[in-house]
Amino acid sequence: MAFLLASAPLHAADTQSYSVTVSGAASGEVEAALRASSQLVSLAGSGPIPAFALISRARSDIARVQTALDSFGFYQNSVNITVADFGLDDPELPTRLDAMAPGTAVAVKIAVTMGPLYHLGKVTLVGDVPPRDRSALGLESGDPAIARTVLDAGPRLVAALQEDGYALAKVDGPDATADDRAHTIDVTYKVTSGPQVLLGEISFKGLKDVHEEFVQRALLVHPGDRYRTSRIEEARQALAGLGVFSGVSVHAADRLSPDGRIPLIFDMQERPQHAVTISGTYSTDLGINLATTWSHRNLFGNAEQLNLTVAGSGLGNSNAGLGYNLGAQYIQPLFLERNQVLELDLNGIKQQLDAYDQTAQTIAAFVRRKFSQLWTGSAGLSLTHDDVTQQGSSHLYELIAAPVTVSYDSTGIADTLSDPVSGLRAGLTLTPTHAFGGNNVSFLVTQATASSYFDIAGDGRSVVALRATLATILGGSNLSLPPDQRLYAGGSATVRGYAYQSLGPQFPDGNPVGVKSVDAGSVEFRQRIGAEWGVAAFVDAGQAGDGTPFTGQVYAGAGLGARYYTPIGAVRVDVAVPLVHLPGGDAFELYIGLGQAF
Repeated sequence: MAFLLASAPLHAADTQSYSVTVSGAASGEVEAALRASSQLVSLAGSGPIPAFALISRARSDIARVQTALDSFGFYQNSVNITVADFGLDDPELPTRLDAMAPGTAVAVKIAVTMGPLYHLGKVTLVGDVPPRDRSALGLESGDPAIARTVLDAGPRLVAALQEDGYALAKVDGPDATADDRAHTIDVTYKVTSGPQVLLGEISFKGLKDVHEEFVQRALLVHPGDRYRTSRIEEARQALAGLGVFSGVSVHAADRLSPDGRIPLIFDMQERPQHAVTISGTYSTDLGINLATTWSHRNLFGNAEQLNLTVAGSGLGNSNAGLGYNLGAQYIQPLFLERNQVLELDLNGIKQQLDAYDQTAQTIAAFVRRKFSQLWTGSAGLSLTHDDVTQQGSSHLYELIAAPVTVSYDSTGIADTLSDPVSGLRAGLTLTPTHAFGGNNVSFLVTQATASSYFDIAGDGRSVVALRATLATILGGSNLSLPPDQRLYAGGSATVRGYAYQSLGPQFPDGNPVGVKSVDAGSVEFRQRIGAEWGVAAFVDAGQAGDGTPFTGQVYAGAGLGARYYTPIGAVRVDVAVPLVHLPGGDAFELYIGLGQAF
């Protein structure tokens, strides 16, 4: 006896791909919300699914889409979803899906009927609410009854009451009553304001190596102050900015103390006291520069910082000799005033450049002051023992300088390794200097810089960055100034595509002379690609001359770059070419470093 077995495709077990269209939305904003709420849309690209799962997914989407329409105030909406032009309850739908040829995408259609837009009717506050805080609710009769706006009104009112000193204020969720004939919704909020209070005892948790007396001096709020949430948050941010805490949180007690005040508790997590950082850059004009810094973040228990740095320069560069930079920096916060910092610096440097060779030692002191969230300033005094050789002639100088700086920053970026995407950074530095030794000369170095950032798409991924630099020296003739105090152009800080210090007047052997004025500008476009990569395109231009700024030949360079974004900043690789030929100049320059060029 023989058996003949025949098999046929079992389409019911096949998986089905599909495409989704949405129709009937009143606006692009509504359609975007519908798509965001729909699993059919969000999971369409995750791969084919069995027919029964597709039908189940479509059924569950009806409630999701209706909820999204409700949130816009369209409470009499209807939603109809079809699959392959069949309704979800059509008994022929499963058979239709089983019969479709493998690989055919099913058309899924979400059709909505918006219905009338509901508006707010009566808006009622039940409870004792100060008149000056009532407007914080932000709702008026006749406004569209948008769910998110109605739900957010309560927290807005709570925030206003707490900012006004009502620390224990509560607002219950809205009680809503709909009138389907008038297409209105009446909402009622029950408010418990509680008493208007002052701050009571302020306590600290988590302090180990940082002295509590120091934290109290740094604190911006004190017992007896009116309770204000914005002022408390400002105090929290100030403590977090001291550099010794990895995290600072604050919360008020849930009840008043016996004296009728509200206690505050600050909870701090201290950072490790010691840190070691390593950095490096490479460019074809200067070679490899490597630096390491050891830091003590809390030297005496009051957030004093000690930073010791060792750096080597000119590695792998045959055109310049090896150099070093040894530095010690001490920073003391809360110097005389809460918003002032004292900085003491001790540096030793040796460098061999095309323009000059230098060995110098500097001791300096600065006082930095923060005037506001946007403005800072500093003033200081430095003494430098400077041994400089240029064109085979050596001179020993003793320099005394008193730099004064004012800075503006609206980028909102405190971390130097993060990329600014909007705002402006600008600074002006005036440095009156007197040189004793080779030439006794007094002069004033003036330097202004600005960088502006424009977020084109609004998501921080497409940014246009602009940079401008203007510097000039008043007093003394060009050659009477110490060579290291003159100005130079060319390189990553001014005009990329040209070697460091290569622009401007030159000696007969082609080495830079140095000038009394420099101006330069840059335009750079930065584009993120995915989560970790990015590209950049830029054009730089500048001048270097003996006279006033904006005189002398204009040199320009252009280039392309790649970015790899890491938790410690963007790894930058830029290649730039000169657009104006420089006799004896390089065909291109390569720059590798951490962080953006500016």
